[in-house]
Amino acid sequence: MITVTKTVKFDAAHVLTNHDGLCKNLHGHTYRIDISVAQSEDNQGDMVIDFKDLKNIATSVICDSFDHAFIYNNKSEGEREIASVVGKYGMRTVELPFRSTAENLARHFYSLLKTKIPGLCAIRVWETSESSAEYKE
Repeated sequence: MITVTKTVKFDAAHVLTNHDGLCKNLHGHTYRIDISVAQSEDNQGDMVIDFKDLKNIATSVICDSFDHAFIYNNKSEGEREIASVVGKYGMRTVELPFRSTAENLARHFYSLLKTKIPGLCAIRVWETSESSAEYKE
């Protein structure tokens, strides 16, 4: 089986409410998202998916919404309050029903892309060049 991977990036801010470490403070990342697609058994061609098509889908579904946004957990009063101020001044926010950990973002991005990318097999979210989380079914 052949698997191909396309990487897209976006910058965003977040906080991890109720975290004991430094990430409880407002901070940002240049997120790197690796999208892996496996060749299906019925695809005997020499290309799994066009990298440009993969990039366009990932950009429209993920990057166009998340880039330069404040990502927040709508279950956290503090994060909702920050988002309210950010939104009040015309800045971008992305509301999620969970904490914005790399693990949860990987699962979320997978669910967003699953029906749009045949053969999707894994999503890896990098918060830093040394730290990532991968989701696959």
